[in-house]
Amino acid sequence: MENLGILTALFFLFSSSTSLHPSSQTNLQNHCLDDQRSALLQLQHHLYYAPNFTFSSKLELWDPNTQCCSWKGVTCDALGHVIGIDLSYQNLSGSFYSIFNLHHLQRLNLAANNFNTTLFQYGFGKLPNLTHLDLSASCFHDQIPVGISYLTRLVSLNLSYQDDCYWRNDQSSASLKLEKPNFKTLIKKMRSLRELYLDGVNISSQSSEWCETTSLSLPKLSVLSMSNCDLNGHFPAEFFLLPKMQRIDISDNSRLMGQLPEFPINNTLEVLSLQYTNFSGKLPESISNLKLLRVLTLSKLSLNFNSISGSIPPSIANLSNLVELDLSGNNFNGLIPPFHRSGVPNLAYLDLSRNRLSGSVPSSLFTLSTLQTLSLGYNSFSDYQLKLDMFFQLNNLRFLDLSNMSLLIGSHNKSLTFPQLEGLALRSFNLTEFPEFIKSQNKLTSLHLSNNRIHGLDPNWLWKTTLIWVDLSSNRIDIPNQIAFDDAISSFPMLRWLHLQSCNISTFPAFRKSQESLEDLDLSNNKISGAVPNWVWKKSLQSLNLSNNSLTSLDQFSSNQDSLRAPICNLSQLQSFDASFNKLSGSIPSCLGNINTLSFLYLQQNNFSGSIPDFGGATQLYALKLKDNKLEGKLPRSLANCTMLYAVNLGNNTLHDTFPLWLGKLPGLMVLLRANRFYGPIKHLENNFPKLDVLDIASNNFSGQLSIEFFQATHKLRSLKINGNNLEGKLPRSLANCKKLEVLDLGKNMIHDTFPYWLVKLPLLKVLILRSNRFYGSIKFFEDGNAFPMLHILDLAYNNFSGEVSVDFFQSLRGMMVIDGNKVKPSYVGDNYYYKDSVTIMNRGFEIFYQKILTLLTCLDLSNNNFHGRILEEVQDLKSLHVLNLSYNGLFGPIPSALGSLTELESLDLSRNSFSGKIFPQLTSLTFLAVLNLSYNQLDGRIPESNQFGTFSNDSYIGNPRLCGVPLTRKCNEVGSKMLPPKEDEDL
Repeated sequence: MENLGILTALFFLFSSSTSLHPSSQTNLQNHCLDDQRSALLQLQHHLYYAPNFTFSSKLELWDPNTQCCSWKGVTCDALGHVIGIDLSYQNLSGSFYSIFNLHHLQRLNLAANNFNTTLFQYGFGKLPNLTHLDLSASCFHDQIPVGISYLTRLVSLNLSYQDDCYWRNDQSSASLKLEKPNFKTLIKKMRSLRELYLDGVNISSQSSEWCETTSLSLPKLSVLSMSNCDLNGHFPAEFFLLPKMQRIDISDNSRLMGQLPEFPINNTLEVLSLQYTNFSGKLPESISNLKLLRVLTLSKLSLNFNSISGSIPPSIANLSNLVELDLSGNNFNGLIPPFHRSGVPNLAYLDLSRNRLSGSVPSSLFTLSTLQTLSLGYNSFSDYQLKLDMFFQLNNLRFLDLSNMSLLIGSHNKSLTFPQLEGLALRSFNLTEFPEFIKSQNKLTSLHLSNNRIHGLDPNWLWKTTLIWVDLSSNRIDIPNQIAFDDAISSFPMLRWLHLQSCNISTFPAFRKSQESLEDLDLSNNKISGAVPNWVWKKSLQSLNLSNNSLTSLDQFSSNQDSLRAPICNLSQLQSFDASFNKLSGSIPSCLGNINTLSFLYLQQNNFSGSIPDFGGATQLYALKLKDNKLEGKLPRSLANCTMLYAVNLGNNTLHDTFPLWLGKLPGLMVLLRANRFYGPIKHLENNFPKLDVLDIASNNFSGQLSIEFFQATHKLRSLKINGNNLEGKLPRSLANCKKLEVLDLGKNMIHDTFPYWLVKLPLLKVLILRSNRFYGSIKFFEDGNAFPMLHILDLAYNNFSGEVSVDFFQSLRGMMVIDGNKVKPSYVGDNYYYKDSVTIMNRGFEIFYQKILTLLTCLDLSNNNFHGRILEEVQDLKSLHVLNLSYNGLFGPIPSALGSLTELESLDLSRNSFSGKIFPQLTSLTFLAVLNLSYNQLDGRIPESNQFGTFSNDSYIGNPRLCGVPLTRKCNEVGSKMLPPKEDEDL
């Protein structure tokens, strides 16, 4: 019996060990259980090959006449249970229900297939033994099912990069999302989880809740990969300090904030990727404790992000395992660390560009023989004697970027070469001619020489047959019509990308005739006129930018651009076409609406006429800009089929239609229909416009009342402009649900209501325009310390408001009380690539249209109402005011000296009131004041003369018969400031 117990124990030990190492058992199986074999054959029956989402053939991966445990991709344990299935990278589609009958399954890998379905239908909870699940890049979309949260034994979970599958198949992308269950619910029972890959999964709806207690829930975590998840909130510093953490990738989450902690000795991090996040703070000296670190990327894409600042710790140059270091686009200052091959012997990638680094480039840098990519451009180095020759010591360089640096280029370096160089960027390098060392770069594929002072004819040797990407923009060069090479060379068979914008070119480069492989051509901002030659329209083109020229036709031989035979119709691969700011006329070619690859179409500010084409075939359309033309008729209903559509800008045409409620089902949208002839009520259907971001329908003929239901549905609205219509009735209280609202412009309508005090709770509201309506009554506020926390433009002019301007009113304007000290780096409201918020306000006595709204601009306009009483001293709290207009009211009493505290004030208009008394000298402290209007009041005494007051004319004071002194001709007595008797022609 004792021997039997030992044998039994050995059997189970063997079985357990082989389960842990399934790969070692693949060839040791002698039998296969019938139920396992049956489930696998059902799986094969329900799967098929589907490259590009197209059925190709049924799956015949396995031979049913052989043992299932020997089948490709199948792993069994000693008892014949299937414990592993790997069908990755097979272009499979169909269903895989039968997998969930394999209850012993431990590893499942279906990565890189083409399922294009949801995961709702599958019962992952039936696989309790699963330890490894990989469903990455297989076109799964919608909600992650709650069943995955039941897999409590999971060691590795990979649901990442579903977008890659759609891109791979040239299909419109969809993503997985994590809402119900949320992130916290998904992982809270996965205490054994070591690897978590959720890259590209949308977790945006969870605010910062996704990260709360997460580090405590996953104590064994070694890999956290959550790039491009739209994460927000603060990233917990505890993640960096988990004892087994090796890799963190939270890149491409622009709203995710955080700071790097102090790292302890023996930290296990090997990869730390934080690029394109909103991290700030400093790079700690303790970064030197990351002895195993191979990759550190902290790069930033835009000035709108926070940045890492301070100096780069010199000790980073001693991380001996470091292979990749990218600190670009931050705010680092000081010196480049003393990188040397003895400290970083494996460093292959170094990017320190777009910082504020100063001093010299250390000579030790040129000892890095393993360096393949070096980017130092756009810093503040002061080593003006550094020679380009020094960089030729880096024999393994494949990419070099020294843009915006001042290096000496000696004539003797013509014979020097980078033997491996593939990419060279010398933008803003103060070049006056093409560097001759380029002639000997026989592997060069990418050349960027934009923003230099190169002029004259470009040499033939520049055009190498190896070149793929060329950017010579913003130079004054002459492109030869013919290049003296044989036909094989002059066709540049490798050239894919050519940018010649702002090069003073007046004709299309004729050598383009032989280009059959070019995919991206940019000739914008030149002086090209006339018609586009038909040889420009090559089938290979994917992106074509002809904007800001003087083109008159898109067809060299025909005035009928609507013809389906127009040469532009040949561009079946076109993704982006920009012919904005030209002189194009006639109809928009209708074939553009049939190009199923087209994503961006920009034709604004031309003379196009007729109707907008049918876009039923342009299912990939993302941005459509046709504003500032002469288009008419109705909007094509086929736009509703463009499910990728985000930005529609059709402003300043003569379109005549009703409100396009049929666009309301599109997933995310900016609708810009300003200055047309749209009419009728703004209708609404249930659940319409759930993700509407911007709605600009100003200056049309919309009428009726605003719908309560509309604003209940459009709760994600960021900017609403409906000014210049015929809207009436009350303002819907449902507007208070739009918590993301930043700009609200209701001006020039007939809205009849009291002041919307209930808007004070909108946390992001920056601009509120109610001018020229029929608002009435006093402005009342209930006590609230958080009222209008970000409001900096408030325009209530031309209404029927009455009563006193109360203390509560001034105290509610919290956003006007703080001066923004960041004047060096201006920012704008709604600074989006596709749309920038604009506003019209009265400033300096004129109605001014601001195409972009500086967040620094602070305005308060209460003019042309029925306010009465005194200006209270509390006005001095609005310290950031640039414009204050209280004209045309019934205000009286003295002008408060407290106005002298508004040191940012540039325009002050108190005209047409009943102010009395003297002009206090404290107002002369307003040194930025450019416009002052105190006319038609009851002021008396001497006008102050110092500072800005010496620049104002008579018009500033006219209608105050008791005022005297410069600039009026009415004199004052030297004692007591009493007036001398007026002359007959004296100013009154």
